[in-house]
Amino acid sequence: MLLWLDLGVFAQELNCHVTVNSDKVPGTNKSVFASLEKALNEFMNQTHWTDMQYASQERIDCNMLITINTQSDEKTFSASLQVQSRRPIYNSTYYSSLLNWQDENFDFEYIEMTPIEYVDNQFSDNLTATMAFYAYMIIGLDCDSYSPLGGTPYYEKAERLVNLAQSVGGKGWKAFADTHNRYAIINNFTDSNVKPLRNGLYDYHRLGLDLMGRDAEKARIGVIEGLRKVKETDKVRPQCVATTLFVNSKREEVIALMSQATKDQKKEVYEIMSSLDLSQSDRYETILK
Repeated sequence: MLLWLDLGVFAQELNCHVTVNSDKVPGTNKSVFASLEKALNEFMNQTHWTDMQYASQERIDCNMLITINTQSDEKTFSASLQVQSRRPIYNSTYYSSLLNWQDENFDFEYIEMTPIEYVDNQFSDNLTATMAFYAYMIIGLDCDSYSPLGGTPYYEKAERLVNLAQSVGGKGWKAFADTHNRYAIINNFTDSNVKPLRNGLYDYHRLGLDLMGRDAEKARIGVIEGLRKVKETDKVRPQCVATTLFVNSKREEVIALMSQATKDQKKEVYEIMSSLDLSQSDRYETILK
């Protein structure tokens, strides 16, 4: 991430588009969902999540889709949350996905026309905490892609939220209740055994994709070195949620990047990705062609 300090115009960290889909909920009065959508867009884009200063063009592009599954009463909802983020690649118009995640355990309360506010190191409610958790994950992943282990302070903030949530309970937060919940995600990204994967994010993006416009072969070498480091983590923590998060965002991109690779490079990447992404392993056969 570059900080354009000479511009004199700074913005919050996120350029986030939040959509609330209430198609599954019967009834004609949908005003609460319009209010929720407006409040969440303001919350995600107007909150200062870090002490860093971002120029307006540096804000992290991200999308959140909240699908309301049920409404128990006028303020209680059960939903799923899809979170996506991306970062630009230097000297190109291309954006690379950093996060593409579906959270199926998103229960919350919201009263129409209520603004949403976050106080650092406090768990006020499930809606605010969940959105803040993913804000910190988005920022952490972005920072990891620009500097080795650069996302550590933001994973630590997400971890504090998870720890606060343990006393409150609720789906999505509980320790060891689910191998892919919020607890599991942050447990991975603050685990020293996952540092190779996080360093791999830097190699893949900064020493790989960012060089693609100048030297495609050198860029592929950086990408492959990043994949090797992800594989290092997989050897210690097989099929962990951090690896799942990585392959969910990179699956199609890796296949495309290897179209001009050497035969040996294709073989190595095929073996790495098919082992990391077992349920989708057949999709990587395209690399070998």
